[in-house]
Amino acid sequence: MVDTAKIKEHFEVIGADGVHVGTVDHVEGDRIKLAKNDGGDRAHHKHHHYISLGLVADIEGNKVRLSANADVAITFEEEKDGKAAM
Repeated sequence: MVDTAKIKEHFEVIGADGVHVGTVDHVEGDRIKLAKNDGGDRAHHKHHHYISLGLVADIEGNKVRLSANADVAITFEEEKDGKAAM
């Protein structure tokens, strides 16, 4: 089990494939809140998205590695209201 308490602001979130998913704003409950200005080409990139802590596979230095590839992890993202981002 990964010690998610080690996740800090500004850590990079990457998929299992090493592709950038976002940057940690902070941990909120059982989710990682991603910085809203780090949305890249994702739809609705001007507000926060969330990644479940259940997807965290490892913490490597200042990077949070997910158990899913980036393109799959993005489909699991949630917006502030809890709806899946598409």
